[in-house]
Amino acid sequence: MSVLTDAAARTDVLNRLRRAEGQLRGIQRMVEEGESCLKIGQQFSAVSKALDSTYLRMTLCFLEQQIDTCMAPDAEQKAGVEHLLKDMETLLARMG
Repeated sequence: MSVLTDAAARTDVLNRLRRAEGQLRGIQRMVEEGESCLKIGQQFSAVSKALDSTYLRMTLCFLEQQIDTCMAPDAEQKAGVEHLLKDMETLLARMG
């Protein structure tokens, strides 16, 4: 079983999840208070995007971590992969 070992990436993912958790609590409060469906729907959309973004961040960090492990001795090849991952992140972010 593999885990996300990069401490900064793990902290970033946890912070994003905590923000999404706060947004979900806000939605619960809105439902309890009888807020309009349109406003609640907008908040659902925001939470969904936040979770998608968090999943993307976690997946790319994990992928980078695995590639680093496989290519540890080859710094030049590693730099190329880092550039590729950045481009991939940019492209995937535009799809969301």
